[in-house]
Amino acid sequence: MSRTLIFKITLKEKLMSFIKEFREFSVKGNVIDLAVGIIIGGAFGKIVSSIVADVIMPPIGVILGGVSFTNLKLTLKEAEGSAAAVTLNYGSFIQAIVDFTIIAFAIFLLIKAINTMRKEEQKAPATPPPTPEDILLLRQIRDSLQDKK
Repeated sequence: MSRTLIFKITLKEKLMSFIKEFREFSVKGNVIDLAVGIIIGGAFGKIVSSIVADVIMPPIGVILGGVSFTNLKLTLKEAEGSAAAVTLNYGSFIQAIVDFTIIAFAIFLLIKAINTMRKEEQKAPATPPPTPEDILLLRQIRDSLQDKK
């Protein structure tokens, strides 16, 4: 066989092996679980953002005199003609910190609950398996032999 043919066969085998390995990896439960977790995490993030923006921040804004954090900004350069003003939007940054803090706290509570359930599972004593029939029979024989002595 020529070197070129051997190289092509080896390359084809390696490529097929690589494709097979990738297929096995991509349909494993871990990858699918990760995908589901990312989707649910995205939806959870939207819920938390809504809670922060629509429930938590309005009362805080009222307490602070009607200030909305997202509107807080520092103008670095005023608008000139068609050029927009250059602003430092620190209010949006404060809002992002509040969102992160609430999401982190919610995840902390979730992980804490999961760990508590795992500890309870570990504390529960496992019921011993029933004694096999042959062991019971051997015990009866042993006991009957001891009674004869």
